[in-house]
Amino acid sequence: MSDTNKIYLSSSPHFTRNSSVTWIMATVLTALLPECIYAVILFGLRALLTILISVASCVCFEALFQIITRQKVVISNLSAAVTGVLLALVIPSTTPFWMTILGAFVAVVVAKGLFGGIGSNVFNPALTGRAVMFMSFASVMGASWFNPSAAISKWSLSQTGLSNVDALSSATILSGIKAGSLDLSGGSLMDLVMGNQAGCMGETSVILILISFVFLLATGIIDFRAPVAMVGTVALATGSAALLGGSTLALAGYETLLALCTGGLLFGAVFMVTDYATSPVTKPGRWIFGLGCGLITFLIRRFGGYPEGVMFSILIMNALVPFLNNITVRKYGYGKNPAKKEEAK
Repeated sequence: MSDTNKIYLSSSPHFTRNSSVTWIMATVLTALLPECIYAVILFGLRALLTILISVASCVCFEALFQIITRQKVVISNLSAAVTGVLLALVIPSTTPFWMTILGAFVAVVVAKGLFGGIGSNVFNPALTGRAVMFMSFASVMGASWFNPSAAISKWSLSQTGLSNVDALSSATILSGIKAGSLDLSGGSLMDLVMGNQAGCMGETSVILILISFVFLLATGIIDFRAPVAMVGTVALATGSAALLGGSTLALAGYETLLALCTGGLLFGAVFMVTDYATSPVTKPGRWIFGLGCGLITFLIRRFGGYPEGVMFSILIMNALVPFLNNITVRKYGYGKNPAKKEEAK
């Protein structure tokens, strides 16, 4: 039998253009570089060490898992490195290093390796690792945050978390909003846009995340539908809730801006909901996926027990991706309106 008659079967990811996994992952790493650099500037040496430890742990765990399971070692495709950077950027700079290593293990081995490797995972690996860390060590992951505006020298070991950071810890703005306060504690909206606020290492600067978004769109790495749907849903729901609660139009707009500029909304919309393996493959599915992520984020922020809901919303919608692919797929042999064609017959 000739090669032309053979059918080759392989697991995802599948590509319809001349793009390799390595090239895609390298482009994503390039997009993440500004957030990494700013995290080191803002939070100090501790941030750099956390990123390096997270990346090294993810790469090592992936290589070990592939060796133990007798698979080909493919850490050169940079997917584990991307997971490591993403994990580091969605945790506080004060996270103990051993917790970061544990999160890397969960992300690479549990969330990805046990599901079949790259392209076969159901849940976003970095967010899965963070979720396990958050649920297991809530007091460390969400109780206190390094406040960059309170640091005298961000490069001093005594003020970057390598020794004692209690004097520099503070609550996030989302926590204040959850408690019913819109006070920026002496800051301004420009501080939020530039990133001078307490929070996870890669989620502080709105302007850098938007630059990464434009870069990824321009290079064709991501699709705009899910991110726009997610952010738009949060904005619409937050503004509407504020107006229905009796706020003036100006105050509702202010609260909406705070909801967009704080927490992990923009970072999650740009880097998490666009993950190839854990997001729908159809255009309508991506709209629905983003809408669901935005709605759940708003509901958790407004009525849930946590000030932030981005992580849980994306993981919940990850579980619905196979269903969204099934109900939004266009079947071969049918036009856009198959029902009308049947009536015509």
